Amino acid sequence: MYREYLGADQVMATRSLEEARDAVTRVYLPHDLVGASETLDMRLNAVSDQVLTLGYLTYQAETELRMPAAQQWYHVNLQMTGETWARRHDGGTEHTPAGARGLVLNPEQANTVRWSPDAEQLILKVSRGALESHLSSLLGRPVTEVVDFDFGLDLTTPAGQTLLRSVQFLALELDRPGGVRDLPLARRQLESYVLTALLQAGRHQYTDALHGREDSVRLGRLAPVIRHIEEHADTELTPESLARIACVSVRTLHAAFADQLGETPMAYVRRIRLGRVRSDLLHADAQRTRVTDIAMRWGFFHQSRFAQQYREQFGELPSVTLHS
Repeated sequence: MYREYLGADQVMATRSLEEARDAVTRVYLPHDLVGASETLDMRLNAVSDQVLTLGYLTYQAETELRMPAAQQWYHVNLQMTGETWARRHDGGTEHTPAGARGLVLNPEQANTVRWSPDAEQLILKVSRGALESHLSSLLGRPVTEVVDFDFGLDLTTPAGQTLLRSVQFLALELDRPGGVRDLPLARRQLESYVLTALLQAGRHQYTDALHGREDSVRLGRLAPVIRHIEEHADTELTPESLARIACVSVRTLHAAFADQLGETPMAYVRRIRLGRVRSDLLHADAQRTRVTDIAMRWGFFHQSRFAQQYREQFGELPSVTLHS
């Protein structure tokens, strides 16, 4: 055995296949579990909050998990010992030797993962809302689709090592008396660092933008306007002021936005601001925060219209996000 992380937060230790399946279902997601019950020695330890669940899992027997699409969650499996062999609904396959590879389970894909008898994993379960809002904050623009990670994670690259070590550090700090468990602000900051490390380590459709390699030629004269909007979303922005930045007329600015982004300049500004609102709500203390205060900070003064626009973009009311 490599190391049993989160030992003070044991969810289940069992030799029963049924009990093992039920425990992992409660913490992560429903699934079918197939294995040799006579050799099973399963342990699951886990800690959860509104942003993510971090768990340690081992079966100490050859097992296979058949999992449906998780819908509202990303799952990240980091191989600590042993290995797994995985396949997903679209035909993708992966092999995860210890310390070298991991998996990212797409919320919209069903997956099957076979564990070696000595396999142990640290597993993250991250809400779609939290990860996509965090990415939106890093990019400075809304993210309204699933982050389509490559199935496999390379843990040998510098970014992969950063992810692995940040998750191990979070687990150790949650185990340590007087650690981040007792410091909510520090814990949120550390969790945000883990999310950033995940987005940096995995390949997905936003990787180039996240690393500053997005195609500025495609945006042409809109590039400085987009950058200005993202950097000054909490200030007064008008078509006239944005047109001056682009050195074009308001009419030309509207035409460029329609051609490149399929919307008006102010519709884009609104999407950016709604994304910032969502990020603030997800990281706010629900007992001390009012939706109205955050909305007004980002320029939404008509609350019923704001709530309608928020629900159209994110599929839920802002009050639901705050209390999630």
